[in-house]
Amino acid sequence: QVQLVESGGGSVQAGGSLRLSCANSRDGYGNLCMGWFRQAPGKGREGVAGIHRGSGSTYYADSVKGRFTVSQDNAKRTLYLQMNNLNVEDTAMYYCATSIPGRPCSAAMEKETTYTYWGQGTQVTVSS
Repeated sequence: QVQLVESGGGSVQAGGSLRLSCANSRDGYGNLCMGWFRQAPGKGREGVAGIHRGSGSTYYADSVKGRFTVSQDNAKRTLYLQMNNLNVEDTAMYYCATSIPGRPCSAAMEKETTYTYWGQGTQVTVSS
């Protein structure tokens, strides 16, 4: 069973930065996608960023392009999300997710259905 554990959330003022981490219990190699999603109160879950572990190709939602950066450290089995210039609209619970190795995923990294395993989430709160 794959376990994903997010960390790094917290409270920050608008304009600040946070770096989220997602530790993966599975080994750090293989062709699969890992993604970050978020869910604000009263809203659905939306794809924020994703990365294909094999090719390194990435996806970013329009709302975070230029501010967020997704990266991976395969040796450490860890996915990161560097979030800069945060604004109030970024307030949400952030989740990481991973797909099943070998299944096509790079064309749909923004979709929840691409992913099979999910973490429990880490809260990000941005105040004005």
